[in-house]
Amino acid sequence: MTDPQNNPYQAPQAPLTQETVGGLPLAPRGTRLGAAIIDSLILILVCLPLGFVFGIYDGITSGVQPGFGQQAVGAVLGIVAFLAVNGVFLSRYGQTVGKRLLKIAIVDQDGHKPEWIPMYLKRYLLWGLVAYIPLLGGLVLLVNYLFIFRGDRRCLHDLTAGTRVVQLPA
Repeated sequence: MTDPQNNPYQAPQAPLTQETVGGLPLAPRGTRLGAAIIDSLILILVCLPLGFVFGIYDGITSGVQPGFGQQAVGAVLGIVAFLAVNGVFLSRYGQTVGKRLLKIAIVDQDGHKPEWIPMYLKRYLLWGLVAYIPLLGGLVLLVNYLFIFRGDRRCLHDLTAGTRVVQLPA
């Protein structure tokens, strides 16, 4: 009879280790997606009425492409809305509203709350502006988000800002 420890058909085994930052586990991909969806829905609820008030959507019903001026106003309104909704949470806790609700947070490489202005500029504003590059912007953003499937679960915006997203204790 053969020794069960030396079975050539047995699947290889390796210990599974969970990567941590500052003693906190990395946030699950699904939780990060959930936080992004919550943040997006909140911003839609804030930005839609502002867009109507400032005439951003005036040409939609007639099929007219918004001009550069309208797009610039829309971008500024989006930035102001993002900061109004998330600025306090980002500066105090390193979290957006969605991240706070789902108990995940943005930290630096050492597990500490990152400095909020550089983090906002590198993680949010830079990538928000990339979205406005015709044709290429959407592709770059797709690649940005697909980076989450790497082993360290960091998107390109995490890499440029030097941040990680961790799961907070319940």
